[in-house]
Amino acid sequence: MPGGLTSLAIAAQPAWLDALRVSERVPAGAHVLFTGCGTSFHAALACGPAAHALDVVLGDAPAADVLVAISHEGETKLTLEAVQGFAGETWTITAAPDAPIARACDHVVVAAPEIEKSYCHTVSYTCAVAAGRALLGEDVSDLAEAVGAALAAPALPVSAHDRFLLVGAGRDLPTALEATLKLREGVHVAAEAHQTEQLLHGHLAAIDDSVRAFVLEGEGRAAERAHDAVAALRELGCDVTLLPTSDPIVDIVQFQRLTVDLAEARGVDPDMIRWDEEPWDRARKAT
Repeated sequence: MPGGLTSLAIAAQPAWLDALRVSERVPAGAHVLFTGCGTSFHAALACGPAAHALDVVLGDAPAADVLVAISHEGETKLTLEAVQGFAGETWTITAAPDAPIARACDHVVVAAPEIEKSYCHTVSYTCAVAAGRALLGEDVSDLAEAVGAALAAPALPVSAHDRFLLVGAGRDLPTALEATLKLREGVHVAAEAHQTEQLLHGHLAAIDDSVRAFVLEGEGRAAERAHDAVAALRELGCDVTLLPTSDPIVDIVQFQRLTVDLAEARGVDPDMIRWDEEPWDRARKAT
C-alpha cells in the first residue's frame, strides 16, 4: 500500500518509545550542543541548545564541551564532518551503531531498534528527541503513553490547499519546522515554517487566503503572540487553526498523521520522498 511504511512507523511510536532505554548521561555541568541535518537537526533543536552541522563545521556554532550528533542512519556527511572536527567529547544518537558517525564518536546511544524503512522519517525523529532529552537527565518514561493518546485523538482535517503555513515559537519552533518538512517530503506541497514573531514582521505580505495555516499556541507571552498571529491570518482570509501544545514529541504526531492522510487523499506515496523519481533522484545524488 502506498504510504504503508510511513503509516506503520507512525503507529510504532508508542512501542519504540516504551522500549527506549538511555542509561548514559552527558557529563554534569558540561556545555552541551546538539547537531544534525534535516529531520535530525529539528530533533537537535527539540533536545536543547543546537546548531546545524554545517554551522558547526564553519565554526559558527556556540562554544560547547560536548557535541551530540543526531543521525538516524549514521552516514550524514556534514554531521560526520562536524564530529570529526570537534575538539571536545562527542556523542551520537542513532539507529546504526556501526556506521561512520558512530565509529567517529566517543559515545553511542542507540535510540531505535532498527533503521526506519520509510524515508519520510517519523518514529526515528521522536525516539531521537526522547533519547537526547534523556541524556540530559530528563525522565521520558511517560512519552509513550502520551504519544499513544495523540494517535487516538481526532485527526486534523484534510483539505485541498496547495500551500501550508506552520507557526510556532520557543519549544514549538522545532515542531513547526519538522511538520513543514513532513508535508514537503510526504505530500510534495509548498509548506513554510515561521517563528511567531517573525511572521508578524513582514512575512504576512506574501500570505493570502489560499494558505492553510496552523499556529502552535505555546504558553505565556508566546501564546499571546500566537493569538495575535491567528487574528492577523484570519484578516487575510486564511483557513487557520490554533493548536494547543504540550511537548514536541507529542505535538508532532498530528502533523505526521496529516501528512499520510493528505498523501492518501492525493494519491501520493510519502515513503520514498521522490527518491525513486526523476529528476529528484538526480538532485539527491548531486549532493
